[in-house]
Amino acid sequence: QVQLVESGGGLVQPGGSLRLVCAASGSIFSIKTMAWYRQAPGKERELVADITRSSTTSYADSVKGRFTISRDNAKNTLYLQMNSLKPEDTAVYYCNALIRRRLQDPKSLYWGQGTQVTVSS
Repeated sequence: QVQLVESGGGLVQPGGSLRLVCAASGSIFSIKTMAWYRQAPGKERELVADITRSSTTSYADSVKGRFTISRDNAKNTLYLQMNSLKPEDTAVYYCNALIRRRLQDPKSLYWGQGTQVTVSS
């Protein structure tokens, strides 16, 4: 079994910061690309940022310069540092990861359960 567990969400005022953490656990041989998505009420889930195993990153235009994605391969952990938060960043944030459970297995995509981020005064 493989599990992704997000943490770090909460209520923050506009202009504030939060750091999200996504920890992968279970039977894992290797993790390829990892990513953060978000889904606001009434909207489709959208890609926020992703990162390859060698730490090449990409960001949605709406978060460039404010959010930073990073990972610790030794700990199978993904991070999202969110600064200068805006009310429009309010959403449930999900992590996903492309994981190979054993050398002989194909890669599969796993999702976490999500963590709520609310930006409001």
